[in-house]
Amino acid sequence: MTKRTCLPWPNKSLRTTAEPVCKITDEIRKIWDDMIDTMEAMPGVGLAANQIGILKRLAVVDASEERGKAIRMANPEVLHASVQLHAHEEASPNLPGVFSKIERPRAVTVRFMGADGEVHEQDFVGLWATSVQHQIDHLNGKMYFDHLSKTKRDILLRRAKKLKA
Repeated sequence: MTKRTCLPWPNKSLRTTAEPVCKITDEIRKIWDDMIDTMEAMPGVGLAANQIGILKRLAVVDASEERGKAIRMANPEVLHASVQLHAHEEASPNLPGVFSKIERPRAVTVRFMGADGEVHEQDFVGLWATSVQHQIDHLNGKMYFDHLSKTKRDILLRRAKKLKA
């Protein structure tokens, strides 16, 4: 397993919709393993494949307290989202040093292909739900700050640019 490098914003891959995965192969399992190593090294609670330059619809999420409970997902999609919203501080290793409070549905039901190659439906709540939605956004070429108003997004990006300089 290997820790991969997260692409720096504004890399084109971060704005590209990832391609669906047809089946789970050893190559896919290796990518997931590397993604988990990368996520743990940040440390973070999720990672999408295009964040490390792989344009496949792959994500990993682990919002557990004790860690080591990563869920591997291929082609994740939200089937149902709660009406109740929850605000959480979100950030990205692709744009280090900045974060913003984002409101998302507090709970979601997600369909995905798991490591066993089978299609699963699973409910996620709280930080798990936030992270899953954040990763699906990445797979759709969207960043967390796209949920902000133009003014707040511009301020965040200027702050990130200053930190990088």
